Amino acid sequence: MGMFLYGMNLMSAGLQKAAGSKMRGLLTAMTSNPFKGVLTGLGITTVIQSSSATTVMTVGFVNAGLLTLSQAVGVIMGANIGTTITAWLVSLLGFKADISLFAVPLMAVGFILSLSKRDKRRHISELIIGFSLLFLGLSLMKGAVPDLRQTPEVLAFIQNWTSYGFGSVLIFLVFGTVLTLVLQSSSATMAITLIMVNMGWIPFEMGAAMVLGENIGTTITANIAASVGTPNARRAAMAHTLFNVFGVIWALIIFTPFLKFVGTTITWLGLPNPMDIAHSADLEMTPDQEMASLYGVSMLHTLFNLINTLVLIWFVPVIVKCVEKIIKDKATKDEDTVKLKFIDAGPLSTAELAIGQARNEVVHFAEISRRNVDHIRQAIAAESSSDFEAARQRLVKYEEISDRIEYEIAQFLNALPEDSISDETRTETKRMYKIIGELESLGDSGESISRILARRNSHDKSFTQEQKSKIEIMLTAIDKAYGIMIDNLRSEEFQPLGLRMANDCEFEINELRNNIREEEIRKIEMDGANYQSSVYYLDTISEIERMGDYIINISQALEE
Repeated sequence: MGMFLYGMNLMSAGLQKAAGSKMRGLLTAMTSNPFKGVLTGLGITTVIQSSSATTVMTVGFVNAGLLTLSQAVGVIMGANIGTTITAWLVSLLGFKADISLFAVPLMAVGFILSLSKRDKRRHISELIIGFSLLFLGLSLMKGAVPDLRQTPEVLAFIQNWTSYGFGSVLIFLVFGTVLTLVLQSSSATMAITLIMVNMGWIPFEMGAAMVLGENIGTTITANIAASVGTPNARRAAMAHTLFNVFGVIWALIIFTPFLKFVGTTITWLGLPNPMDIAHSADLEMTPDQEMASLYGVSMLHTLFNLINTLVLIWFVPVIVKCVEKIIKDKATKDEDTVKLKFIDAGPLSTAELAIGQARNEVVHFAEISRRNVDHIRQAIAAESSSDFEAARQRLVKYEEISDRIEYEIAQFLNALPEDSISDETRTETKRMYKIIGELESLGDSGESISRILARRNSHDKSFTQEQKSKIEIMLTAIDKAYGIMIDNLRSEEFQPLGLRMANDCEFEINELRNNIREEEIRKIEMDGANYQSSVYYLDTISEIERMGDYIINISQALEE
């Protein structure tokens, strides 16, 4: 089981790194159209072979405000369809042919590719080795389970579970749910179900009940991820639960007709109807009967999710209203409370997608940092000591906020597994470390200006109206530089024009600082009585100019 799960994870990691930015580009194509959302969820899950990972990623993006609930519901529906690919992969390759015979040679091919200097080949090597381990693990699981024809007493209790009519269906539904909760992988539970059906432990009907249970159990992962997120994130996870629970309810209501429909579908493939296969520990199934049972379980999984999606996709607004009633908005907090909003739910299991969350959090950090410009304005313009103290406290508070956000983003980036990201993403991660460092320094500058102004006030000095006007010109230039920097951060690809605009703005700030300094020095020479006030004034100007340096460093980091 460990080998199967490790192979699944390794294969998923290889696929993620090989796909890299293309997969992230697919996410940006999401629109409010539920049908496109379904196709997006289907495509991503087919690539990364994990509906749980896709759902957790979707919850993260809802948590970040990048996706609406309606969009998220469509993506989750598509993820449920995409996860059925794994069952077909196992059914077609894991039982029909002994693919474990090719596992070791495939590992040799993977090892040779891993020695390549080209990133793409190394990522493909992970995919091949993961694929080999997955089916080797499946083969070992098949070989390790007891043969009921030789030792029927070993699993007599499971045989007894099948004799309670519809009660047996409910027992195996709960069994499938609990097993998925424990393994945290519906793909692993599906593999176990296929083995149990193939080895004759349980009939097709009980395997179908386990599949329905797996669809409920798989929702727990997203609910865990969303538990620390925003109300909308928890609603997205709840929508996933409602979607699957509703599907299981209608499937149980028409359980027998539904299985007959699945059986008829299998007969169209030229195989026996799995409903008609006699189940007994003493009987050995023919190859066609084994295939019919395996394909029947996989077909049921696919048809269940397809029908459920085709029915519920027209009721997405209703699902959204339901989850909004179940999960209420939090009480409004202090408007000054500032926290992360893109990575509240923790690192994603899909590392290549997580970097997109981090990038958006960096933009959010820059927007928060920009507020300091207004706080500096308020501190400069304050006429009374109480107004100044309020503005100073805000600058101190935002310096602490900058420290905390820098730490939390860095912690998130540190949590991304080095071996699960491409070199391109690794380079982007290093760039982000530099950018958040510069943003934290901008917070320090705001706090430094508050200290300069506090020292000025302690000596009963003040700025003239002309000095305040010059500071305002500098702050306007800094605010403009902030806007250009944030636009550069938002851009998916480096824009030379953006860097040119940032450089022009930095040149303007430096020129303003130089002109103001020269003018003030001339005034000091003419009127030495204002010397101390002029020192505080020039210190403030220098600190504002230093903010411009930090800002241009960020745009230049994007070029690197």
